[in-house]
Amino acid sequence: MQQTTTRLNNRPAWVDLATPDPAASRQFYSKLFGWQMDVSGDPQYGGYATAKIGDQGVAGMGPKQDEQQPTVWSLYIGTDDIEALAAKVTEAGGTVVAPPLDIPEQGRMAVFQDPGGAFISAWQATRMTGFGATDVPNAFGWAELNARGVEKVIPFYETVFGWTHKTSPGGDGAPGYTEFQLDGRSIAGAWEMNQTFPAALPAFWLVYFDVDDVDTAFRKAVDAGARELVAPQDYPGGRFAVLTDPQGAAFGLLKSRAQ
Repeated sequence: MQQTTTRLNNRPAWVDLATPDPAASRQFYSKLFGWQMDVSGDPQYGGYATAKIGDQGVAGMGPKQDEQQPTVWSLYIGTDDIEALAAKVTEAGGTVVAPPLDIPEQGRMAVFQDPGGAFISAWQATRMTGFGATDVPNAFGWAELNARGVEKVIPFYETVFGWTHKTSPGGDGAPGYTEFQLDGRSIAGAWEMNQTFPAALPAFWLVYFDVDDVDTAFRKAVDAGARELVAPQDYPGGRFAVLTDPQGAAFGLLKSRAQ
């Protein structure tokens, strides 16, 4: 077994999708991003699939564990001590929704909820060490917390993961945008949910995938059955769009000017 790596400690380490129709989800994302799907034949993994670009793992996908589980992309933050991390979550006012548990031969995971209600997971690696590729087309590019009273939950993430933050003012009356940073590098974002979000919608983390061309990928997704949430538009660092896939999971498309 490989020892836990440190390169993804306190950083986004993995994303995966819980879906009511794994076969349809695999087909959609394979068509959209060109992913090759490696579906485990071992029954202990419940049909979990690893999406790959070449031989590099970029995301996971599996069936929902029960009908009440939302159809959603989950963000995992890497750690080398998941038990200590769970204790920090509680001390910082969060909730341990699923305590640390073993994923046989792969690592350990846990699911937390921040004080604002958003779910975020953790991953302590053994064999499955996280992303094989990021910040390349069709791989994970960014994660963004959408919260009400975002300034009240920022300290939670700083305490639990050791992040710092900087907030840039929004233009034309838009809320400011916060970038979580680690070692001086921006690794995730956060901003205030405004009145365009349904009142019943809880706080959530949104996963973005990098693409070569946001508009082209957006049209391709819609043609394959996705639904528009935010049409392609520019932001100070590039261009983005947000959709829900045919099974209902929200995800973003991103092209930054730095790419």
